[in-house]
Amino acid sequence: MRKIYTPSTAAADTLEAIKLLEGSWKLNILYHLFDGKVQRYSDFEKLIPGISQKMLAQQLRKLEADGIVSREVYPQVPPKVEYRLTEWGQALCPALDALLLWVEQKGR
Repeated sequence: MRKIYTPSTAAADTLEAIKLLEGSWKLNILYHLFDGKVQRYSDFEKLIPGISQKMLAQQLRKLEADGIVSREVYPQVPPKVEYRLTEWGQALCPALDALLLWVEQKGR
């Protein structure tokens, strides 16, 4: 059953959702994972110029802790680690697409 919102609770929950995505690099990471894509750590380093290894690791850990990204470690040498969106993370795609459409309307 869907939650019933008041203006105050809707504003508070929307702010919490935005906080999950804030940060310089999280959205960039997510867009590289949409459509079921799987990326390795080294892929992100190539795909996102300017991100430091420390920042990439922090952002991936935070997205994983928040349940948006899953991390799979394969027991091999050298270690192989893959990142993909969780089902909940993939559900962000339509919401972010809607946000892009909303921003485009400003220019009309």
